[in-house]
Amino acid sequence: MIKRPRLVHFLCLQTENNLSLRASLSLSSKAIFDLFNPENLKQLLPTKPIESLGLLRSRHFRLKLIAYGEDENAVITREIDSDEFGNFSLRIPLEKNKYKIKRVLLYETLCHPGVELLIGSFIPQYLASPFKILITDFDKTLVDTKYSSARELMTSLRNPVNYFPIVENSVLLVKKYIEKDFHPFVVSASPHFYENAIRDWLYQHGLFTSNIYLKDYRSIFALFAGDLSPKDLKNQGFYKLNQIVSILLMTGMPQELVLIGDGFESDTLIYLALSSVILDRADPWMVWNSLKEEEAFKLTNQQHSRFLSKFHQLKNLINRNQKTNIKIYIRCKKEMIQKWEERKLPFDYLNKLKKHVTFYEG
Repeated sequence: MIKRPRLVHFLCLQTENNLSLRASLSLSSKAIFDLFNPENLKQLLPTKPIESLGLLRSRHFRLKLIAYGEDENAVITREIDSDEFGNFSLRIPLEKNKYKIKRVLLYETLCHPGVELLIGSFIPQYLASPFKILITDFDKTLVDTKYSSARELMTSLRNPVNYFPIVENSVLLVKKYIEKDFHPFVVSASPHFYENAIRDWLYQHGLFTSNIYLKDYRSIFALFAGDLSPKDLKNQGFYKLNQIVSILLMTGMPQELVLIGDGFESDTLIYLALSSVILDRADPWMVWNSLKEEEAFKLTNQQHSRFLSKFHQLKNLINRNQKTNIKIYIRCKKEMIQKWEERKLPFDYLNKLKKHVTFYEG
């Protein structure tokens, strides 16, 4: 069959001030996922990560975006080129409350010059203030995955995610907040080609979200492109904090923010560092200058300059908006809860924010 550009993932959000798009394309002879028909997944075998290894290939694409208002007139037309991995990120400023986007049409225009290939028609998620956001980790938080050895890695590649034990308390916690109208996002250090398998698992467990952020391994090994480097195979601090800040810059500051992670990695440190900027209006340079010495946050000079700029953008966004309430949940083994509650973090400005953290058994 002829391969054509198809979506790997897609997210389109409209706030009062911006229309934001995040997407990724890949060449495929079949649809990579059925974004709006989760019922179909009940009749299909869960996807195995190894089935998506084709997503390791790189290619440039070009998207043409046409946004239609409620009167069905085209109000925005843009063309945007992807990076070398087929990823797109676009934020279009809007005049506040001038119009609400009813639907967005996407066309790919680079693969076959002179031909506009329809990618799809989408309804943006609309975040009207005040809104609430939930950001959760996946591995060791929702699913008790194991990737420590080469054998465990091969096992995870060859099996669907439901091969690993579910963390019931975490899933129930996420569902509880979704029922309270929180918009859910998943930020995980799993490789980007796990996305189909993770989405299958989320849908099968009643967590219907396409807002999945994974680590693009092509970026790690690229010589001249990408935000990541080989040291980010092991260190997760910079990657996760960078992704969470990107989400908040896209959505704007919510009225309530819930962060869910685990005690096996650096999630507590990441979430409290973010909270120090949002709640205590801490200087981003001070926070980042202290974090970069930690093992989980080792970074390159390029990462330092790029992220510090984003961190300051977040601070400016906070200054223009209402106070955000933050709640942090960290999953632990029962015997580790007291140890984590009593643990002293490396910086005083983080320790005084531990009152926002709940350690729970899972």
